[in-house]
Amino acid sequence: MTSTPGSADRTDATMTPPPEPTPPAERTMTASSRAGNRDRDRDGGGSRVRRFSLAERWIHRTTALLLGVCVVSAGCLYLPELAELVGRRALVVTVHEWSGILTPVPALLGLASRAFRADLTRLNRFGPHDRRWLRAALRRDHRRQERPAGKFNAGQKLYAGYIAGAVLVMAGTGLLMWFTGLAPLVWRTSATFVHDWLALAIGIVLIGHIGKAFADPEARRGMRTGRVERAWAAREHSLWRTDEDAGHDIGEHERQVPLDQ
Repeated sequence: MTSTPGSADRTDATMTPPPEPTPPAERTMTASSRAGNRDRDRDGGGSRVRRFSLAERWIHRTTALLLGVCVVSAGCLYLPELAELVGRRALVVTVHEWSGILTPVPALLGLASRAFRADLTRLNRFGPHDRRWLRAALRRDHRRQERPAGKFNAGQKLYAGYIAGAVLVMAGTGLLMWFTGLAPLVWRTSATFVHDWLALAIGIVLIGHIGKAFADPEARRGMRTGRVERAWAAREHSLWRTDEDAGHDIGEHERQVPLDQ
């Protein structure tokens, strides 16, 4: 065969093998790395960690809204000054009844969220470090080493349990007051007594809860954006392993934490 000058070069160029395709696993790892880098850039170089999911934040917001409407409407019903100012008592009664009945609904719907269920598990576990935290709180000892806490401290766990139980009791007694044919008069009278005094106790506890929130801007930011500073998490919740939170694992450290007494 004869060849013209440059034909060999063209043949070599034509016969150059194509690059090997990137394996799917490597493509997945590369995409994950890019996503992780974007998250680190967005969180200030990894200085922030996720505390609450979007579902949990919406559960908190809707529950707070319903409970707030219930408390305000109750004030308009029981305080003469507010009752005269607002008027429309029948409308206020209807708003109060429905906001009270609907208050547990966000938490019930939130059970579909895996992150919410994992946090409920954390809130329902009370360990040696929680008892140590409470003893320090009763002594007004503010040293960090005397107040160890997982993702939630002992005070937050007690508050969550109290509010959950109080809302159910308020809903039950409210139904007896709303539907008068459900129970005899003596039951309704007792339900009214419990409902009124428990409402006052809830109002006091809510004021304390809001005051604590305003005293800690980083905690409020965590509930608003879902993320908190890593340094804050290490300082306020030293037993919270944030790397496990992404997988919604409550962690062995929250089940049993050996502490020197």
